[in-house]
Amino acid sequence: MKDDLTADLHIHTCYSDGSLTPEQVVDLACEAGLGAVSVTDHDCVEGVRPAMSAAKAKGIEVIPGVEISCEISGQEIHLLGYFIDLDDDVLNAKLAVMKENRLERMRGMIKLLNGIGIKVSEKDIAELSPVGIIGRMHIAYFLANNRYVRTVQDAFDKYLSSGKPCHVKYKRFTHDEAIEMVVSSGGVPVIAHPLSPNIEKFIPDLVKSGVRGIEAYHPKHNPKDTLKFIEIAESNGLITTGGSDCHGGPVNTTIGKVRATAGMVEAIRSLSGS
Repeated sequence: MKDDLTADLHIHTCYSDGSLTPEQVVDLACEAGLGAVSVTDHDCVEGVRPAMSAAKAKGIEVIPGVEISCEISGQEIHLLGYFIDLDDDVLNAKLAVMKENRLERMRGMIKLLNGIGIKVSEKDIAELSPVGIIGRMHIAYFLANNRYVRTVQDAFDKYLSSGKPCHVKYKRFTHDEAIEMVVSSGGVPVIAHPLSPNIEKFIPDLVKSGVRGIEAYHPKHNPKDTLKFIEIAESNGLITTGGSDCHGGPVNTTIGKVRATAGMVEAIRSLSGS
């Protein structure tokens, strides 16, 4: 990647909980003048190859990625995996297990919603994600679209978040298993959005388990937060990364809002099996 270019290393597509197709991601990245993007859908990689195909004629690099939901000591965390091998049998087998776990969770939430008088079926939710993985966000979209709640966030606040009446716990892999999934496929595991509650205290354990980087640059980080995570990275021998965490939406301008430098991209590449 050329030294004067930048990258957005955290983008979601319609294959998980984003609204943009992989092709739209590539087009918007080109409009933003980016040299590279990484498609990092939740617990699935189906959106990566379409983005790569779309990028061939555009002169932009698509870094194969994924965002894996896992837990450490009962705490949910997310790990980004960069330069993963999309054909790795172990990675794909475990992602298939995660997809089935998400389906099981969705069915449990639908049953609870029906129990309180909200009419929703598995077909209703599947129609909101015809090509990819299904998550709570799709149920939230359904509730908002059908005016059971005012907004998607209201759906989480009233029904779907932990402790709410229709919440069902998601069966996740441990952090060790998630890190191994990335590493075994030649990828580089990075801690996503470390400002999330209670994540910071687990960083030493995550480093011991094989994490190689931390997402210091994120839309929810103010300059003070970013500086703190840069210092944490330096003290733990980690690289830093950054991205917009774009999920699309009515205004698709967040791609490129937070950028990684070419040096960051090459640092990740040097740690990978690529």
